[in-house]
Amino acid sequence: MTKTAVAPKSGYGAADAATEVRRTASQWTGDKVFAEALAAYGANHFFHVPVIMPGAVVEMTALGLNPIVAHTEKAAAYMADGYARASGRIGVCGSQAIGAANLAAGLLDAYMARSPVLAVTGSGTPDTGERNFYQEADLRGFFAGVTKMSARVGSAGRLADLIRQAVRTAVSGQPGPAHLEIAGFWGSLGTEEAPEPPAFEPRYGVCPPCRPAGDRDQIAALARRLVEAARPVVVAGGGIRASQAAAQLLAFIRKAQIPVVTSLDAKAAIPESEPLSAGVVGDYSRDTANIAVSEADFVLFVGTTTGSMVTRNWTIPATGIAAAQIDIEPRELGRNYPLEIGVVGDPGAVLDELAAIVKPNPDRGAWLARIADLRRQWAEQAAKVEASSVLPLRPERVMRELSDALPEGALVVVDTGHSAAWSCRHLYLDKRGQGLLRAAGSLGWSFPASLGAKCGQPDRPVVCFTGDGGFMYHMSEMETALRYDIRTVTVVNNNASFSQERFLWRSESALARNWRFSQVDFARSAEAFGCAAFQVERAGALAPALRAAFASDRPAVIEVLSDPMVAAPPSWAPGSPGPTYGGAA
Repeated sequence: MTKTAVAPKSGYGAADAATEVRRTASQWTGDKVFAEALAAYGANHFFHVPVIMPGAVVEMTALGLNPIVAHTEKAAAYMADGYARASGRIGVCGSQAIGAANLAAGLLDAYMARSPVLAVTGSGTPDTGERNFYQEADLRGFFAGVTKMSARVGSAGRLADLIRQAVRTAVSGQPGPAHLEIAGFWGSLGTEEAPEPPAFEPRYGVCPPCRPAGDRDQIAALARRLVEAARPVVVAGGGIRASQAAAQLLAFIRKAQIPVVTSLDAKAAIPESEPLSAGVVGDYSRDTANIAVSEADFVLFVGTTTGSMVTRNWTIPATGIAAAQIDIEPRELGRNYPLEIGVVGDPGAVLDELAAIVKPNPDRGAWLARIADLRRQWAEQAAKVEASSVLPLRPERVMRELSDALPEGALVVVDTGHSAAWSCRHLYLDKRGQGLLRAAGSLGWSFPASLGAKCGQPDRPVVCFTGDGGFMYHMSEMETALRYDIRTVTVVNNNASFSQERFLWRSESALARNWRFSQVDFARSAEAFGCAAFQVERAGALAPALRAAFASDRPAVIEVLSDPMVAAPPSWAPGSPGPTYGGAA
């Protein structure tokens, strides 16, 4: 926000006018610059653990922004990450110097998920360096591997331009975290006078800030190649979410009549009822998707890395498959899979151009029939375990009930591990406006991230799905949710274990406590925190609990007691005896 000096009033001389201008400029401090930056970029929440730039917290509160104090720095980073992924805006988090290592650990998931987060931390000063100042350490190395940019801000005069650079870096191209180290134990340069009113670039508060189109010759070549393919498939990933390109993806596959599979992060981009959808592919996956990709003769990767999770350790598709790729990051093109065609550009913009010229192959009926048959087989066989009423409850039944009970527009935030595996296979998102965010690999991410997601989209129903092992990482943030009235619903799949690790210790009874937990009553724990609480033990009880949780006037926790002996089956791979539908007991 820029302040303009007014003309001198009658009776004022030139010297008096100059004094007025200096007084106006002196109102700008580092604290005010930081608060005004958040307002300019539309980042209306600041997730932090005190104390970091306390004067800025006062300033942003006066501006109508919302500082959120978390119980751990890692949870604050997860909240900012969830906020960024849900809202499409820059998420901002911070901590004082001693908490910087914890904050950096929380940025790892945002870095792996390509999420635009700005982290600010305190640091030493020239006066305190190398003097064993209390809690001071050089922590820049912690951020080097988990950010696109890390810079030290040594004076209030540099704060505005380094914020501009950090935000541009975080949201542009392939998004990712950026870090600013603010001089002073808790960012004390905030009290320094800034030399002039700052200028910011609001367009960079939104991700993506620009949508570069691809090379038209390459797009035309890709359109021709897709017509030639007898069994093409699209593999779509998190870049579809980052580009907000779900509509473009759906329009393209329908126009071209090409089946699509997704990463879990892009699961909600395609409705479950879409006949061209074969499900989630890779390591955490639905068998139909892995089978479809393994049988394809041409693979188009769109907005996805070709890492181990999406490709089941580079076995689906097989190395050497004819392939093309669309991505905003040139470095991703051809990584792991040599390409016939690579198109650099925003996925949404490129898919728009591609859809305008692509034509369906009229001889592709057998391939589309194969996809339809895979979908039918899954629906018939999966229904058997999804309808089971045995006790303790099977996770497949829990996921089916959750799918049926979720309202329109619901955003589901899921953890990694078994929460991700069950969500890939048995979570069905087919109602208008439903969406999904998932941990890129950090167990415990989902609960704090769901709080940030709710802050980013306050009018949207937000449901966290996690296991008891994941929930216990950050269950103290129930108090944060209550204090700030962040009304999420958290479904805890309580099997009193790290059940995914059971097979590591199955022959070692003396080591059972390496995966079996003591019994914890999460419903009573939630009540003790002041949250609405429900416990589900029997089939059919989750839907009414979910309705009651949404109707409550508080954050809510639903504890579902499930069978620890049911594990998600290994993902399908070439050479497997056949599709697997139920969990492995």
